[in-house]
Amino acid sequence: MISTVVWGTGNVGRLAIRAVEAHPALELTGVLVHNPEKVGRDAGVLAGMDRELGVAATDDVAALLAAGPQAVVYAASGDIRPDDALADVARAIAAGAVVVTPALYALYDQRNAPAEVRDPIVAAVAAGGGSLFASGVDPGWGNDVLPVLISGLGTDVDVIRCQEIFDYTTYDQEDSVRFLVGMGQPMEYDAPMIAATVPTMVWGGQVRMIARALEVELDEIREVVERRPLDTTVSTATMGDFEAGTQGAIRFEVQGIVDGEPLIVVEHVTRIHASCAPDWPLPPTGDGAHRVIIEGNPRIEVSVEATDEKDNRAEGGNATAVGRLVGAIDWLVAAEPGLYDALDIPLRPAVGKLGRRSRA
Repeated sequence: MISTVVWGTGNVGRLAIRAVEAHPALELTGVLVHNPEKVGRDAGVLAGMDRELGVAATDDVAALLAAGPQAVVYAASGDIRPDDALADVARAIAAGAVVVTPALYALYDQRNAPAEVRDPIVAAVAAGGGSLFASGVDPGWGNDVLPVLISGLGTDVDVIRCQEIFDYTTYDQEDSVRFLVGMGQPMEYDAPMIAATVPTMVWGGQVRMIARALEVELDEIREVVERRPLDTTVSTATMGDFEAGTQGAIRFEVQGIVDGEPLIVVEHVTRIHASCAPDWPLPPTGDGAHRVIIEGNPRIEVSVEATDEKDNRAEGGNATAVGRLVGAIDWLVAAEPGLYDALDIPLRPAVGKLGRRSRA
């Protein structure tokens, strides 16, 4: 069994605890928390499970890493604390652990990551012999391996478009929704997530990976952003009211330009309520969906909806993203130390999981 620590117990961390506990090759040996009110609580309780797991949360990073875990799922946020997240991940790698995380956007495409982000990780790998695989919760696999896989099914491929369509109505992360994304803010508010160059920093690596897999050269990466105000005030159960006239929806594209045309596109359509921008793409059902569209011959469209039974529908996409990360751990432990991206890590079948709950 591979001893595994989950670092963070927020939206991603809760799912990571469940995924580690369910994986037949992994053993949950520790949980790290920042909130002192969570210290000493059982991991199963923090993850919203119906049983305790016998692992108490701690805030003692040094002690937990000194115990020598083979793997760390770094689930703490990197949105508003990127430097701290980078330092945490490097520390775990230097301690010899394989680390999987969605927190380090620049390292989704580690080959093209800026030196100030990549170099500390390279140094940590050399010092401790650990490894890193970073992939997104948007989910990363929907913007890299899925479009690459589907692209091979057609005779001709004209455009590859990856879409995340998401309604934040039931989401439970108010600071990110209001201040990072800008929902409920005045229309002149400069939301950090859509500030110039930020979409490329976060999703440009996935565009570059698709281009690398298809062996095409990008001229450049462009960003296109649209915003819409709310026509009426809407109320959400988890985050309260969002006033009429404030930002209610954003739509942006990160475009990979080939021969002057946007041929590889990652698009996000995000709302605080379904009533805003109804003419923009909508999910088939529920709060969200991830869609890959191959324009070509034949035209191929794949939509993925995921529901996590322990949380609301907004967690489903995160759950599959966490599944991709956690499912890579045993492969990474067996591989040479280093930095890996989504094109390096094979898709992992559910070995040992089929029918597991019915047998339990």
